[in-house]
Amino acid sequence: MRPVRPAFVPDPDASREVMESLQREVAAAATWTDDFDFATESVGAVDRSLSAPDADPPLVAGVDQAFPEDRAVSVVVVTRGDTVVERAHAITDLAIPYVPGLLAFREGDPILAAFSELAADPDLVVFDGSGRIHYRQAGLATHIGVTLDLPSVGVAKGLLCGTPDEAVDGRPEGWRAPIRADADVENAKPGTAIGHAFQSRQYDSSRRINPLYVSPGHRVGVGTATDLVERLCDGYKLPEPTRRADAYADELKREHDGNARE
Repeated sequence: MRPVRPAFVPDPDASREVMESLQREVAAAATWTDDFDFATESVGAVDRSLSAPDADPPLVAGVDQAFPEDRAVSVVVVTRGDTVVERAHAITDLAIPYVPGLLAFREGDPILAAFSELAADPDLVVFDGSGRIHYRQAGLATHIGVTLDLPSVGVAKGLLCGTPDEAVDGRPEGWRAPIRADADVENAKPGTAIGHAFQSRQYDSSRRINPLYVSPGHRVGVGTATDLVERLCDGYKLPEPTRRADAYADELKREHDGNARE
């Protein structure tokens, strides 16, 4: 799979000014309304009895990475329902360190390298990273989703920017609250919902699990993004596509570390 919009491929050698300017262009090209051909009810299942019986499950890709030394192990795992259809990966050098708000310029090209090894055409991609919840509304899921022109969702473990409607600590499983644009978010009317804090899992004991921060990447609406992630978590904290991708990335990292010691 190759970029549909090659002009948006992130260049890690660009200046910060150029990077931020490109992110604004990516955000302007993004679509944050539902624009896909599958039934939402055919994705995962909070209650499998509620799944659309006549709808074929879409191809859902999970994207994650591991980082042995100064390299990136980038993986894409594609599933249809509970079946893994394809796994692809790339091992590449990392050109720049992590800079908040510029993650796509560190990790985007390595992820695109993994997509270039993929034969399948996913219907939906779930990223371990933000989408619209971003200073310029162009997080990793938006940047790569727009570059590939694929429906995409970002699932982050921490909140980069924006303000939740309610306190997020200790919330019960299934709870969600909008994350609204504030002064840190460019080109968004203050108060605009740009994602959700979503409590995918919670303990009954005194231990507490933090919520996920879900936002649309491209071609998915704010509410639908969280609905899809809820269906894909299926009792776990993380969505199944990124759980599978995380496991595959760790497997490859162990192989890389083992080969490096030989």
